[in-house]
Amino acid sequence: MTRRTDAHPDLVRPDVQAPFFSTWRVGTPERQRQTVEAVARAWERRPWPSADLLGYHVYTGHDGSTLLHHSQWTSEQAYEAFAKTRRQEWVDEIDTAVPGIERLGLGRYRRYRSAARESGTAPVPGCVVVVDVEFEGFGPDRRRAWVDAVLDALAGEPEPAPGGISAHFHLSTDGTRVLNYAEWESARAHVDALAAPGDGVGSATDRWKRVRNWPGLKTSTVARYDHALGLVPR
Repeated sequence: MTRRTDAHPDLVRPDVQAPFFSTWRVGTPERQRQTVEAVARAWERRPWPSADLLGYHVYTGHDGSTLLHHSQWTSEQAYEAFAKTRRQEWVDEIDTAVPGIERLGLGRYRRYRSAARESGTAPVPGCVVVVDVEFEGFGPDRRRAWVDAVLDALAGEPEPAPGGISAHFHLSTDGTRVLNYAEWESARAHVDALAAPGDGVGSATDRWKRVRNWPGLKTSTVARYDHALGLVPR
């Protein structure tokens, strides 16, 4: 069976070999709430679809319009089997409850590296920040090198943002993107970090300048979310 949980996903669990992220545009805060409840009903009234699905989480965007979906699979093959045989019945029920959902595509990723602050026990995240970085062309080595440079800049940050908890860098399987799933104590902490001197959450150091001027870096977008729904096997 399916169980609802308030717990955030464990981004570093080793059996997650196929983490997926997708975004839905639903239009308004009320429709965000309605869609989250429709997702919960569709899942809770059915058996858990596969032992290879380890968790499914939904987040409401602070833009009042979007939902982020994150599913943790043991393999892409397991997801494909579910998508071919079972997924449509979930989709149909949700779309009947909330017509007009715009699904903006499914991103397939592999986690590359993570970093977390070392002092004390990590608090429950009050905000999830997703940084989506696109590179020109196909370049797995370039993307890994860029993530390494980001983590090097974070390690050498003279004034670390006080509200940051962790950062989890994922590489898209199509070779073009990096997704950073970052956990923060609160949205205010992230807003304050962006408002501090420098460009973004980092100070104006040479390491951060290197990150921001990386060859082939095309676009970078930032979005804040609240964890709204967690679903796991009972």
